Amino acid sequence: MTPVIERVKRNSKQASKRPASDEETGDARRDRWRKHRIARRAEFVEAALRALDKHGPELGMEDVAAEAGVTKPVLYRHFDDKADLYVALGQRGTEILFQRLIPAINAELAPVPRIRMALDAFFTVIEEHPNLYRLLARGSFLDKPVDADIVAEDKEVIATALTALLGDYMRMFNMDSGAAEPWAHGIVGMVQNTGEWWLDRRSMGRDSVVEYLTQIIWAAIDGLTRQQGIVIDPNLPLEENKVIQMSKARDTNAEAQ
Repeated sequence: MTPVIERVKRNSKQASKRPASDEETGDARRDRWRKHRIARRAEFVEAALRALDKHGPELGMEDVAAEAGVTKPVLYRHFDDKADLYVALGQRGTEILFQRLIPAINAELAPVPRIRMALDAFFTVIEEHPNLYRLLARGSFLDKPVDADIVAEDKEVIATALTALLGDYMRMFNMDSGAAEPWAHGIVGMVQNTGEWWLDRRSMGRDSVVEYLTQIIWAAIDGLTRQQGIVIDPNLPLEENKVIQMSKARDTNAEAQ
């Protein structure tokens, strides 16, 4: 046997021992399809947001399909039902809110500017997406109740994070941090209720309502700390900037199907 033939046979045997490539097994093809479905689903959610702006919380699946430029059967290939789309909209709303809110709450600013920035982030989001907030707040889509209470879930996440933040500061000043949890839930509830009132009435501009709430919240902080003999300059950054982390895990199985 010639050296050339031996080398060819040896290379052939080595090649037969190598594991099949992704293309050969179809794994890469399945991965590309999964990524395509996730991207397509995200496109439909954005189309649903645009449809909400046009039609309000009473929009139908046909409105979403029309905005996306597809038929309803195509839409239903990516969403199990109306509740599935509702939850996907909630996920997107939470993402938008947290993208604005977390940097604002964690900004290395003096107390009052920091409070003002966090409130402005929240009110900016509900001002830009009022119909999304109304849809999620009422907990139904096309008059069909939905099990997920996304607004309540977001409130709990924010209140929990705020509890940790307030507790850290109270301990830093050698104060009893037991009040942090009811205080945090009280602040979150007040801001949400004020936000819903403001969306319905619009009797003042966003800057005005943000400023009123900023002063109310700061007055509570200032009053409590002064009772403990602690005076905080509202316009001077604190020596230590406490930060928080907010995350919300949701079931994303539908995206991977």
